[in-house]
Amino acid sequence: MKKFILLFLLLFLGNVSLAEEPVEINFDDGIYHIILHGEKVKKNIRFISSESLVTNKEIHNATDAILTVNAGFFDPNNQKTISYITNDYVTSEDPYFNENLLSNPVLRKNLDKILNRTEFRILECNDEKPKYRYEIVPHKSPTTFGCIIKTAAQGGPLIVPELRLEEEFFVVKKDGEVIRESGSVLQKTSRTIVGLKDGEAHILIITDAHPMDMYEVQEYCKKLGFERAMAFDGGSSTSLNYKDEIEVISTKGDGAGRSLKSFMQVLK
Repeated sequence: MKKFILLFLLLFLGNVSLAEEPVEINFDDGIYHIILHGEKVKKNIRFISSESLVTNKEIHNATDAILTVNAGFFDPNNQKTISYITNDYVTSEDPYFNENLLSNPVLRKNLDKILNRTEFRILECNDEKPKYRYEIVPHKSPTTFGCIIKTAAQGGPLIVPELRLEEEFFVVKKDGEVIRESGSVLQKTSRTIVGLKDGEAHILIITDAHPMDMYEVQEYCKKLGFERAMAFDGGSSTSLNYKDEIEVISTKGDGAGRSLKSFMQVLK
C-alpha cells in the first residue's frame, strides 16, 4: 500500500511539474506554436533592444533567456527603431526620434498611423489578481486604471479581431487599388505573430516552409481561437532561439536580414 501511495505521489508531482513548465513548443507543418503558460511567466517576459543591430542568437546567448524571438520594426539604413519599445517601465526606443521617418514626406504625412501601430504589453497592476496581465492594443491606448506598462513592444498590424492594414499604414489604396505596401503584408513570407487566448500568450513562428500573407495569418489565428493577435517584424527578420535546442533563421522576405534591433525574451 505504501509503495502504491509513493508511486501515486511521484506521478502526481511529475504531472504538476510538467504543468508548470512555462514554455510549451509545438511544431507542425512549418509552424512553431509557442504557448507561455501560467501567471509566473508573465513577470519573466521582457522586450529589449540593442544600440547596434545584432542577431537573435547573439542576444539569446548573451542573456539569461529560455526563449528569444524578434520583435519590432527598424530602419536598417540608420539602425534606428520604427517601433516603440518599453523595458523596466521606461520607453527605451522611440520612433519619433528616427529622422528618416520625419524627413520622408510620405511617412511624415502618415506619422500618426505609424506611431499608433499595435503593441503587445505586459501590465503590472496594483490590488489586482492576477497582478500581471497581457494586452494587445494600439500604442496610444490608455492603460487600465491602477496598471502600468512593465514591458512592451510595438509591431503591427493588428490581426484579430480585425486586420488593420490601412489604419496602421501597411497598405495604401487609391480607387480601390493597392499603391503602397510595407512589411510584405500581402506577400507570402515567414512571420512572427503573438496572440492571446484564455489569458495566455501564444507566439507563432511561421517559417519559410509555410509562408503566409497576412490574410492567411488572420484565418490561421482565428482557427486557433485567438481573441487578439498582432504581428511583429517578419520576413527575413523572423527568428527563434529556445534554450540551446531550437533555432530558426529565416532567409526570405524583405526585412533587414538576420541582424535585428529589438527582441522578446522569456527569462529563466
